[in-house]
Amino acid sequence: MTYKDVADEQLVRQAQADDTRAFDELVNRYRDRVYRLAFRILRHEEDAAEALQDAFLSAFRGIKKFKAESTFSTWLYRVATNAALMRYRRRREPHLSLEQSQSSNPDAEPLEVPDWSAQPLEELLDQETREVMEAGVARLPEDLRTVFALRDVEGMSNAEVAEVLEISVPAVKSRLHRARSGLREELDRYFKDRWRRRDRRRPSDAS
Repeated sequence: MTYKDVADEQLVRQAQADDTRAFDELVNRYRDRVYRLAFRILRHEEDAAEALQDAFLSAFRGIKKFKAESTFSTWLYRVATNAALMRYRRRREPHLSLEQSQSSNPDAEPLEVPDWSAQPLEELLDQETREVMEAGVARLPEDLRTVFALRDVEGMSNAEVAEVLEISVPAVKSRLHRARSGLREELDRYFKDRWRRRDRRRPSDAS
């Protein structure tokens, strides 16, 4: 049996017993996912690559302290998220919160977000729309972007995200709602502008 055929749990036990090849296999299995998560948080390829290295170095140093109270993947995501956030905070690039356009009045009505989901799928998924979506994600505040990346990009459950970030499930739901609302507002502005541009290009009906 090769290392590729061994379950994570067994590889972890072997890595804890100083089997470096077992740890190498864990790196091979999770490298792409950890990089993708780091990039979603940092929005910068070089920083994401460095966060990837930081994460696996921390995991290697801490593997013997890992306890099977959670899955290895959840523990590794926590290590990777912390590595990416530490690098992000050192960089401290300013960002614009999508929530800044909403009223700061606590008594204000909730944001009304028009439903653009009826748009044709090919329009929602075209390159320009994806770029708008990516830009919107990049402008989210760090805490909202991290929850969005873990929950909606990586497909983790609310409970798993809560465990990774060491916050409550209600806090995860709150941040996710704010992230999604901000992105929906961004996309709504984009589609309204797109429709206006399309209308201007239409030939006049006047004879």
